[in-house]
Amino acid sequence: MELSVIYLALFLFGLILGSFAGASVWRIRARQLVEDKNCGEKVDIKEYEKLQKLTKSSLFGDRSKCLNCSYELKWYDLIPVLSWLSLGGKCRKCRKPIGYFEPIIEIGMAVFFVLSFMFWPNSLSSSYEITLFVLWLISGIGLAILFVYDQFWSLLPDKVSFIVIGIGVINAGLVFINSNNKTETFFSILGSVLILSGLYWIIYKISKGTWIGFGDIKLGLGLALMLSNWGLAFIALFAANLVGCILVLPAMIVGKLKRNSRVPFGPLLIIGYIIAGLFGNFILNFYFYNLI
Repeated sequence: MELSVIYLALFLFGLILGSFAGASVWRIRARQLVEDKNCGEKVDIKEYEKLQKLTKSSLFGDRSKCLNCSYELKWYDLIPVLSWLSLGGKCRKCRKPIGYFEPIIEIGMAVFFVLSFMFWPNSLSSSYEITLFVLWLISGIGLAILFVYDQFWSLLPDKVSFIVIGIGVINAGLVFINSNNKTETFFSILGSVLILSGLYWIIYKISKGTWIGFGDIKLGLGLALMLSNWGLAFIALFAANLVGCILVLPAMIVGKLKRNSRVPFGPLLIIGYIIAGLFGNFILNFYFYNLI
């Protein structure tokens, strides 16, 4: 019974925070378009005019609105998933489609919260372990925003990346302080940073930014600090590239992608990070004790 309550609570919290992440994506995009336009950069005028309404209120007076008719959503329009289902995926006022993005990110975050607890590799028997788990969940909110933003617009907004890095610094600091072998832990964290951020910095320099963006380097730094282990960082890197091959190669075979097509790598890195964080220790133990 106790476990059922925990799973239910995590699922509900995931839905709520997934709704927050989804709303944040549009607000960040709206402000990015305004900044780009003010700097003289070329922007999509239709997208700019559609999202500009989200920037006309203060941070504390901000209210969710329909992107089509500017209808200000009431509390009963903001119940995760249920409101979307009850309205048939349409705005209450103008009846134009809202889209599938909102319920997908809400359910995705809820599933992430539940699976994280289900497969968390540590015992959660101390305040230290619980704190690391909470930091993992909090970082997941920022990563959900980055995942969607990079998938839609092939960009990783600095504001969110820096928040993830900040959470990673706290996580790495706790891991270091609570370590019995601080020298080994320090070099393990350093190795993690070199694998997930340093390697991409080298690729970025060699390709002069044509193969990957600088945002991937910052994202890799945050993920490296969250993992704080060079072995887990290597698994995250391997998993990200493996998933990329599984997704990209079939698309290239059928002609949907070409050799020079740009594929957002941020989502792949995040998937690799989740695999490493939840299953990395199992993979490492299996490799060292069964294959060597």
